[in-house]
Order: sequence, then C-alpha cells, then structure tokens
Amino acid sequence: MRLEIEAQFPELAGHRQTCTRLRPRPGAPEPGQSSVGGPFLWPVDEPWPSCREPHPRHTGRRIQDVREERRLLAQAWARDGSGPTDEERDTLTALRRTHREPGLGDTDPIPLLPLAQLFTRDVPGLVAPEGRDVLQVLWCPFEAHGSPPGPGVHLVWRTAAEAGGTRADPPLPAVVGDEGYVPEPCTLAPEQVTEHEWAELLPEDLRQRIEEWEETLWEAADEEEQGEAEPPSYDADFSIAPGWKVGGFAAWGVTGPRQLVCSCGSPMRLLLTVASAEWGGVRSSWTPLEDLPLVGTHDANTPTQVLVGRGGHLDIFVCRADPAHEHRTSLQ
Repeated sequence: MRLEIEAQFPELAGHRQTCTRLRPRPGAPEPGQSSVGGPFLWPVDEPWPSCREPHPRHTGRRIQDVREERRLLAQAWARDGSGPTDEERDTLTALRRTHREPGLGDTDPIPLLPLAQLFTRDVPGLVAPEGRDVLQVLWCPFEAHGSPPGPGVHLVWRTAAEAGGTRADPPLPAVVGDEGYVPEPCTLAPEQVTEHEWAELLPEDLRQRIEEWEETLWEAADEEEQGEAEPPSYDADFSIAPGWKVGGFAAWGVTGPRQLVCSCGSPMRLLLTVASAEWGGVRSSWTPLEDLPLVGTHDANTPTQVLVGRGGHLDIFVCRADPAHEHRTSLQ
C-alpha cells in the first residue's frame, strides 16, 4: 500500500526511503538476541554506565513496583474485561506510591536502564561503526535532560564475538522518575517498510496537490456517508511509519523540521525511533495484519510500556560519516 501514493504523485518516488520497523512483542529475550528491555550481552568485567549529570534523582517509583502494577493490570483485564477488583485497586494504589532515597545527591551516579539491544544481523539498515555489530541503548529514567527535558541517552557499539560473557545482574537505579521509562522485555520481529518524507519537507507545489487530493477524498466520503470510516491521508497512511524503528525519515510534529549537524560538520541521520505506541488510532494502515485481532485490547498497542514525553517519540540521530561520533536526540 505504501507505494500506491506514488501512482497518484510520481514525484514522491524521489522522497522515498526504507526503514525497519522493530515490531516489539512481549517475551523473554536472551542476551544474544535483539530486544527491547531485555538482557544485554555485556562483559562481566566492564563497568555499567551511569548518569552523572546534575538533576534530582532521589524521588520516584521503584522498578519492582512498576512491573508488579503492570502484571496485575494485565491479569485483571485479561480475566473478564471488567478490570481490577476493589482488592486489586488497593494493591495498585500502594504500588503507585512515590519513594524517597534521601541519600542520593543531585550529582551522585545512578545506573542507566537498558533500553534496547540491536544486532546488525537482525535489523536491516542498522549501520554500525567499522568492526562493530551490536548497538546497545541505555537511558537515565529521569526527565531532566535536554530541552524539552527527556531521558538522557547513552549508546554503546560493540562486537558480539568479543563481548566475552554476560552480566547477569546489572545494577538498577533505586527509583525512576517516570514509570514510562521502564521498558518491558520484548522480542523483535523486524520488518522493512517504505516511508515518504515528512510533508513539510516536500516541495510546496507537491504538498499543495496532496492536500487538495485529501480534501477530495473527504468530500467523497461525506457524500457516501461511510460512517466512521476515514479516507486515507498522506500523514497517517503513506508518510512515516509509527512505532519503534531503525532508519527512515524523522517525524517533526512538535518542533517542525530541523537540520542536525555533527560537530565534525557532517549531517546527521536518524538511527533509532523510540515510540510510545506501535500504530495510530483504531484504524491504521500501519497495524500489522497479525495484530488486527488485538486492536482495542489492553496494552496491545504499547507492548514495551515505554511512554516518551506526552505519548510521543524520541528520535536518536548519529553522524553520517561515523556513527561512533556523538549522538543527538529530538523529543517529538
């Protein structure tokens, strides 16, 4: 379906790009697998990275409480669709308590949370520095980094064959600033898809003709009284894939398009999108066919349980010349 729009607007072929949707699925990934929220292939003698940037870090929720809350909610909604019982609600209220760690100062190091591990063998389009074949993404679970504030991201590129062993019990922060930064373990089912560039970056004439085409579709739908069915639109159906993905185009719904340049002078490219949801609304052309029966069920659209900002996404950019150079992020 992605290329159907090019039959209507052939010029879009010049604004086409391939990305890889990661399609996370709740599971129990192993250290040697690509995953979100799973264990990392991490040498036992290699120090675990920590956040040392100054910000409050002594108040938040305990990770074990966050995960127990999710387990209870999933169990309750799967039971008969009526949700938690009164007793379960009391338990959930207790689990949602904020805890204080008074001994933690604003500059004391706190362990980063493992977010995603991606092997180049699993993810088409994942371009690693020479000699490396694994990307590991960690972040600080406090919304106190950058502007607008978000989690602090740390990237590790490594060679799987040289990792040696696996750290079975990585350190975890005593509390997290936001439960949305605690990912649930997910395996991945990568799929390459075609995207088209963000509408604001298209030539003005082309963008106007697309908008006129959309208006015509809406007028036809109104005349046919199709009820709740909506006609396709460029943004929702043909432009940028929702959900977690590697590569492709960036969506600029909050800030508008920006040109990011590395300190070496090279332009930067989108490496990874960390998303709050895997598809838009009830009707989405991006919803995988095997997930259609799950639409509307509890958490079907949010397998990782990651919630970025106000339900948006975090884009991580790297240097085109050398992805080992410093990265930059954009919260949308």
